[in-house]
Amino acid sequence: FEIMFFLVFAIVIGTFIISFISGISQWNKNNQSPRLTVEARIVTKREDVNGTMDAMHSTWYYVTFEVESGDRIELEVEGEKYGMMVEGDYGKLSFQGTRYLGFERMI
Repeated sequence: FEIMFFLVFAIVIGTFIISFISGISQWNKNNQSPRLTVEARIVTKREDVNGTMDAMHSTWYYVTFEVESGDRIELEVEGEKYGMMVEGDYGKLSFQGTRYLGFERMI
């Protein structure tokens, strides 16, 4: 029982450490990336909900943009911004690495 407890504890701590290091690495990579503003169109939106409806849950919002070259980039956005975006909207997308900075709709 003691060995099993130690193994589970080590796996949980190891997973936490790997997740933390991965997050710091992505944050650093984004900081090293240039801030870009490009013309883009909103292709699709999606939500990622974790948890159950009865208990606490978290929701992450993602928007896929298509730039002039035809390349697509999916970025995580805040819920308020997500709600204001509509598939097919065209405008200027600002981002830094995988970090969403803003979207200014053009009419």
